[in-house]
Amino acid sequence: MTMVFQGNPPNVPRNVDRKALYTDLEARVHYLQQFLEFNTDDVAALNKGSKYIKALAPTLVDRVYAKLLEFDITARVFRTRSTSSEEEVTSYPTFDSGYIQRRRMFLRWYMTKLCSDPTKPEFYQYLNQVGRMHTGKDRMLAFNVEYIHIGACLGFIQDIIIEAVFSHPHLTLAFKMALVKALSKVIWIQNDLFARWRVRDGEEFSDETESVHHEPSGKEQHDDSASHITRSTTQQSESTSIFSDTRSVDTATTHATATMHAPSSSHSSHSACPFSGGFKQSFETKVWSGPNGKMGH
Repeated sequence: MTMVFQGNPPNVPRNVDRKALYTDLEARVHYLQQFLEFNTDDVAALNKGSKYIKALAPTLVDRVYAKLLEFDITARVFRTRSTSSEEEVTSYPTFDSGYIQRRRMFLRWYMTKLCSDPTKPEFYQYLNQVGRMHTGKDRMLAFNVEYIHIGACLGFIQDIIIEAVFSHPHLTLAFKMALVKALSKVIWIQNDLFARWRVRDGEEFSDETESVHHEPSGKEQHDDSASHITRSTTQQSESTSIFSDTRSVDTATTHATATMHAPSSSHSSHSACPFSGGFKQSFETKVWSGPNGKMGH
């Protein structure tokens, strides 16, 4: 069942189909968008700010992997594929090892996907697939990363993004605020789509939730139906795990057609110049200087 919010008289709350929240990805995302007030202003900020987030990606990726290797319970996943495994680990990978360096590219891919079109159903199908693949249910990428570590990692990523955006030397304060707000909403939607496969809320619908999910057997075509938010070009969706060295095409769908909604609002955009990023071994988030320490133009 697709949940669509209709206009309501004053003081009458919007109806939300509880079962649909657990069995229909479109309905769940629609509710989250409405509750978080994710709208066309956020889409515009994400579109304009994508080049800055992509420039930040190398530094963010290195900081995340350094953090994961700080704790044995998260570092062990690179050996055991599970944070709950009691298997003895005789050695842990180091940050400079080829093993970790190969995996850095996949978190960078994830950051690139976060900068893709948030008006398309495939965007949220991708986020949902990323959430599911960390439960060990994915046949291609069987990783079991317990939710506490996922939540902590997303919080760490959000902190890096906030610091980096607000330290950018040339962006206006208004645009910094808009970009951080938009990214925070996307991160919290991603957080929910991790939790969707972990928490026990709605467990009476778990069989039905699984029945509408299918794992891809290869590249499949996505529906390119119209969205209620202005959107850009279609992009191929792929799933990735920060613990994995494998990418899989994300074709998990809940319906043949899915339309994501968001209320419209007006907002003046601020122009800004792109900067090239550079990773510093100290993991500083000041990535807005180009080669030789000169500011980009």
